[in-house]
Amino acid sequence: MKIKGTCKRDGRDFFAEQVVASGGECPWDGQPFNADYAAVLVESLREAERLGTQLERALERVASLHPAFTLNEQSVLGELTDQLGRFHRDLVRQA
Repeated sequence: MKIKGTCKRDGRDFFAEQVVASGGECPWDGQPFNADYAAVLVESLREAERLGTQLERALERVASLHPAFTLNEQSVLGELTDQLGRFHRDLVRQA
């Protein structure tokens, strides 16, 4: 999974792997996304991409079996959607 984000300061898009490579800094302006917890941020982004890929692959395998059931999208995406919504709070606005 390739996670894409947008800098709240300048609105530019980036990939999580760029933040990991830069040690938690914006790949465009070099400012830390969270100076106090850069190591946690980097490790968490790395883990989110890895585990997201595992989830994608597992669901692909289940679907390829053509099971006699469907999955409720809300049960898979609900909590993820809630967590992603938290990123839209407290947007930093540039003058």
